[in-house]
Amino acid sequence: MKYWLFKSEPFKWSWDHQKKAGDKGTEWDGVRNYQARNNMREMALGDRGFFYHSNEGLEIVGIAEICKLAHPDSTTDDARWECVDIRALADVPRPVSLQEIKANPKLADMSLVTSMRLSVQPVKENEWEEVCRMGGLDPETLKAIL
Repeated sequence: MKYWLFKSEPFKWSWDHQKKAGDKGTEWDGVRNYQARNNMREMALGDRGFFYHSNEGLEIVGIAEICKLAHPDSTTDDARWECVDIRALADVPRPVSLQEIKANPKLADMSLVTSMRLSVQPVKENEWEEVCRMGGLDPETLKAIL
């Protein structure tokens, strides 16, 4: 399993919107960056991702799951752009702020710190575990959603 981070401006698409989409999930559409698109092409069904509120909040608020592999983005006719579908799995009990992430030496190399503008980012397993710990996701909760 691989781990990812999805950034969204909450006034456009929030974690609450994602949860309301239910088990079917929704397209992570509108991405127009080649590196972010390529990241989505690498995703596998069942991979997990942090849901990050950008611009407002600046914090990781939820955990999502890849529920449909990369496919053409329905918001464009341009065949270069693809997306995956994600569904909400769990709230992060205590949202983890960008400020906290930047202050944690264990997360100094995390893409969120080094590649701030990238909307779909890889997350290393040790980073995933540390952010989950910081957010109050206990091992039993993680087992239930993993």
